[in-house]
Amino acid sequence: MPKSDLEIVQAHTAQPIGKIAESAGIKPEELEYYGSTKAKIDLAIFDRLKTAEDGKLILVTAINPTPAGEGKSTTTVGLGQALSKVGKKTMIALREPSLGPVFGVKGGAAGGGYSQVVPMEDLNLHFTGDIHAVTTANNLIAAMIDNHIYQGNELGIDVNRITWKRAMDMNDRALRNITIGLGGIGQGIPREDGFNISVASEVMAVLTLAKDVEDLKVRLKRMVIGYNQSRTPITVGDLKAEGAVAMILKDAIKPNLVQTLEGTPALVHGGPFANIAHGCNSIIATKLALKLSDYVVTEAGFGADLGAEKFLNIKTQEGKLTPHAVVIVATIRALKMHGGMGKDDLKNEDVETLEKGFENLEKHIETIQSFGLPYVVAINEFPTDTEKEVEALSRLLEEKKHPFALSRVFANGGEGGVDLAHKVLEALEKPSHFKPLYAPSDSLETKIKTIAQTVYGASDVVFSDVAKRQLRTFKKAGWNDLRICMAKTQSSLSDDPKKMGRPRDFTLTIRELRPSIGAGFIVALTGNMMTMPGLPKIPSAVHMKLNEDGRVDGLF
Repeated sequence: MPKSDLEIVQAHTAQPIGKIAESAGIKPEELEYYGSTKAKIDLAIFDRLKTAEDGKLILVTAINPTPAGEGKSTTTVGLGQALSKVGKKTMIALREPSLGPVFGVKGGAAGGGYSQVVPMEDLNLHFTGDIHAVTTANNLIAAMIDNHIYQGNELGIDVNRITWKRAMDMNDRALRNITIGLGGIGQGIPREDGFNISVASEVMAVLTLAKDVEDLKVRLKRMVIGYNQSRTPITVGDLKAEGAVAMILKDAIKPNLVQTLEGTPALVHGGPFANIAHGCNSIIATKLALKLSDYVVTEAGFGADLGAEKFLNIKTQEGKLTPHAVVIVATIRALKMHGGMGKDDLKNEDVETLEKGFENLEKHIETIQSFGLPYVVAINEFPTDTEKEVEALSRLLEEKKHPFALSRVFANGGEGGVDLAHKVLEALEKPSHFKPLYAPSDSLETKIKTIAQTVYGASDVVFSDVAKRQLRTFKKAGWNDLRICMAKTQSSLSDDPKKMGRPRDFTLTIRELRPSIGAGFIVALTGNMMTMPGLPKIPSAVHMKLNEDGRVDGLF
């Protein structure tokens, strides 16, 4: 019986993090140790590296995820290990896992099999406390809002137009809509409120998009928490809260250094959701990795319609980053699901259903082509893949002249990704014509329609009456030049999670718009997208425990 991810990790002895730092070119005085296998890096390192040449930036994305699994994080880690194995100085840059998905259904974000980041247990359980710091910062703002109202409301905050929500790093649907301030005059002012999951907080978006501490403070100050009776925006700066909030984040802004099972250095920092927020690790970590290595392998959450679109339209523009190549991960199992096969039948060979599901992969390839970037398709192999199915998918890719490689990094680590690494190196030799899909000067409506039609394949976009009013308010506030962060189901190219494959002739509905002025974008909520997930009928948490020797069990 094959070992679980946890069993593989627990049988492995990690190298001291100081040794990993030394191999990456990080000096001992630039490290802040969190035990023997993880450390934070002092931001003063940028002063020393300011003249260092940047490496090549490789983005890993995927098709729309399914319950069959795609292995995007596994491919990211495996490709990093493979590039190291072929002699390239490489670093990996990943997001931090949220506890919500860890205890829910999705799982963690440390990779899988023999392509994992360690310490996996720590990474998936609190890590260095960055997300807790984000939660606390978010809730300090919430507490100061309600205290300001209770103490006389000098700013004239309209209690019916407060947009700032509280946060918790857990899936808890019961907290989506709540009433606070009950219990009498001394308990605050009663009003409706709600919770977002912490990784959907604007504080997380600001932390991951900030270039340095000063930029962090500027972004925190301009975050909008609501409006007064005249519908004038009220900011964190108006509450005079930005100083305390920045203080809470003083350690969280420093990137975290860990390692893969094969000793490739990895920076794991920041964790905004990709179906709600922008789904990328921090700009600070990515820029540091580019200074320290020749090749940086990073990922963006979910499929290319979400994480990659936001990486290329938001993160690269905010951070002045230049992507050089993209890897698009697909599995035969997932493509069969996109072709209409049920999860319980995936072990059965079915070339016809696979060929039908191929259209989902093809749409994501078209999206990356629309950005003008070289790409490689990574076929992440599963034991249930048959020879005929592999041949069929290879033939489809060859006929369309899409470069691809079979990836066996789950079972074989870096060695299983050497062919993929060579294909990526070939892609990096091709010219890049990278260009975002829209200009800042485009109207908010135009930006949204461009994403919906170019990336999702929508035929039209409709705005609810609420969204139309918000567009007028945002234009009046001078926010028309901000970027767009789409909040959409990850399961479909459309806003309907049941429409798998490649939906055509559909209309995308924009239900609501939310300003994230500190982050520098407007969040557009589509369909029934929620910013606080719920737990499944049988959460992963019920299978987890702490053994007598203090070791965790049941964690993937």
